[in-house]
Amino acid sequence: MAVPGALAAVTLYLFISVAVAVASASAVDFNYPAIFNFGDSNSDTGGLVAGIGDILDPPYGQTYFQRPAGRFCDGRLIIDFLMNAMDLPFSNSYLESVGAPSFLKGCNFAAAGSTILPATATSVCPFSFGIQVAQFFHFKLRVTELLAKGNKFKKYIPPADFFSRGLYMFDIGQNDLAGAFYSKSEDQIIASIPTILLEFETGVKKLYDQGARNFWIHNTGPLGCLAQNVAQFGKDPSKLDEYGCVSSHNRAAKLFNLQLHALCTKLQAQFVDANVTYIDIFTIKSDLIANYSRYGFEHPVTVCCGYGGPPLNYDSRIRCGQTKILDGSSVTAKGCSDATDYVNWDGIHYTDAANQFVSSQILTGKYSDPPFSDKMPFLLKLKF
Repeated sequence: MAVPGALAAVTLYLFISVAVAVASASAVDFNYPAIFNFGDSNSDTGGLVAGIGDILDPPYGQTYFQRPAGRFCDGRLIIDFLMNAMDLPFSNSYLESVGAPSFLKGCNFAAAGSTILPATATSVCPFSFGIQVAQFFHFKLRVTELLAKGNKFKKYIPPADFFSRGLYMFDIGQNDLAGAFYSKSEDQIIASIPTILLEFETGVKKLYDQGARNFWIHNTGPLGCLAQNVAQFGKDPSKLDEYGCVSSHNRAAKLFNLQLHALCTKLQAQFVDANVTYIDIFTIKSDLIANYSRYGFEHPVTVCCGYGGPPLNYDSRIRCGQTKILDGSSVTAKGCSDATDYVNWDGIHYTDAANQFVSSQILTGKYSDPPFSDKMPFLLKLKF
């Protein structure tokens, strides 16, 4: 059976990464025993679905899980691929209570729609970054209490030393920027970035004070290339760049990332006994959008699971998998025949194939500060 174009391209990257990893895996210890993740839908493995009872309909999850799995994707997220690369199980959501979820290897506090700034009455998600940090404190306290009761819970919760040895991952801020464009000017949004990052810095410092020492921070991607934003803010072609992306959104994302990078440098200087790694997601995703065909994709902005047809196949009134009455007719936002041809899944989130590509680029070590391309710490697993 022929391998789909995007899958073939990503598979090539995986083989290259594996070769590099095998050659130098012994150069550095990257054996984190647990992952504690904070973020929005880019890394939410079930938080919003469990937390507010949000419903994801098929075809969400179809590519990998064969069912909706709490992720706003047809399959796996970047965090899933990174966990796999570190030979760790997929991360369970803190808010998922059914099925005795194991938190032995860490916990995921991310929730779709969350922001760095505190949530308001109109927010999509109540679990903002400060709340997620507070949930972590409660989690750690309960783990400490349960560990004191003996071995009964040991297979479900992390040992005490995992909190200092674990990796703390962050992928949040996209919604602070994207949401603000509905009510603020570009200049107002840019002016608010220091306030947003001050809130982020406060949360990270609280985690450091609780013993966190390994920080892995993703910057935000090219928001202007998401079909949701193109549909809403790109009606005037003069607002779009050469790739069909909304210029204002991408300018704001670049300025946010510039200041986030500076903050990471500042935190590394302050946390002399810690490791702060900044990951340039924006550059990876922008390269994918600009050179999609080189990487085996056919559609950089058009939505796989949506409604409306070309050029975007996106309608904000109906979410992927839903059936609704629109303009007097019953319509369904259906999935495409081959999601591996698409970068964008539902207008806001990337496909499993695109997430796999982004992860493979992260794992080259070239897009991080400090870089680790010369001492590849991940041993990529072919079970990808």
